[in-house]
Formats: sequence, C-alpha cells, structure tokens
Amino acid sequence: MTATSAPSEEIPVVCFELAREIYAAEVRLVQEIIRLPDIAPVPRAPAFVEGMFNLRGKVVPVVDFRRVLGFPPQEHTKHTRVLIVEFNHQLVGAIVDSVSQVTRLSSAAIEPPSRVVSRVETAYLKGVATIGQELALFLDLDRVLDAAQEKALASLDPGAEPR
Repeated sequence: MTATSAPSEEIPVVCFELAREIYAAEVRLVQEIIRLPDIAPVPRAPAFVEGMFNLRGKVVPVVDFRRVLGFPPQEHTKHTRVLIVEFNHQLVGAIVDSVSQVTRLSSAAIEPPSRVVSRVETAYLKGVATIGQELALFLDLDRVLDAAQEKALASLDPGAEPR
C-alpha cells in the first residue's frame, strides 16, 4: 500500500432483488428482514404504500420498493420479503422481490454511477458494485424516497415529521 492510498473499508450489506436486478444496502440501516405479513390497506394512500401491519405492538407502514423505484407492481411470491428500515426516524417496511444474501463489500469495489445513469435522478444511488459475478446497485436508503413520498408516508404516522 502506498502512502496515498487509503485502506479499503468492509461494508456489511444486504442484497435483494427487484425486477430481476440486484440491489445492495447497508445492513446497519436494516433492522430486520421478515416474510410478508398480513397487510391492512390504507384508504386513499399513495400507490407506493401497500398499507400497514403490526410489528410486535408497533404499527408500521409498508411501501412497495418496486413502485418507489418506478417499476411495475408484481404479485407477491413465497420469496417476497419485507426489509424493516428506518426512514428519517420512522420505522417502515419495504417490500422487495427477494433477499439473496447478507455479505461484506469492499468500499473500493463501489464505483460511482456512469454518466449515462447520472443524468437520471439518482440521489438514492451510492454506486455500482460487483458482488460475486453480478452487478448490484448500491442504494442510499435515506434517499430512496423523494420529498413527496416522504411527506405522504409521514402523513400516515402522526408522530413522524417529514424532512
């Protein structure tokens, strides 16, 4: 190692699938991964909100990550999972197609998005990484929801305050 190069940090990540693409997010932002629970719909909720469910006495709103990221909805399968994450001080369930693994990723393996991708709104994208033989989009979970989505989600929880 030369004096100008910094050591590569190992980042624990959870890898999940949406619309046949692999995504990764820092494990520290995911409190748990659960099977799809019974979800109660919320009348007049935005299309990306699936509803709410009770997680050990706490009512948790559930969003469909496919819709949040602009993919068409899909029927849930036995592989569908819910990532329990905290979005700006609010516990939220995020539905993903499946969870493939929890692993460590070298920070040196994360490359910035290409200029082609960066022309699209990608504030939620930390970069692209190779995990095994596949490319994964590395998400910044704190930025996945846009301001309008955050406000809509916060309106479902009287105790939450939008940024």
